[in-house]
Amino acid sequence: MNFDAAELLAERATAVQRSAGDAPSPCTSVCRMDRQSGFCEGCLRTIPEIAAWSKMDDAARRGVWRAIELRARAGIWRLPEASGDNHA
Repeated sequence: MNFDAAELLAERATAVQRSAGDAPSPCTSVCRMDRQSGFCEGCLRTIPEIAAWSKMDDAARRGVWRAIELRARAGIWRLPEASGDNHA
């Protein structure tokens, strides 16, 4: 994920939180977990959030969207790579 993608995801998260109706899935079909941060590189969800999504009520889903927004804006998805590891 880069800064532009993170900003777009944060804007989408904000829009979803304000929208009426059921919150859509944040999945972007990237589906690759970053080993250092523990977040999906496409949607910034954790494995437990992804696994539980289909069973969550709308309030819980909106809570995940809020967490995604905060993660994207805070830049915590861009943890420094460990020395010698270029494939995080």
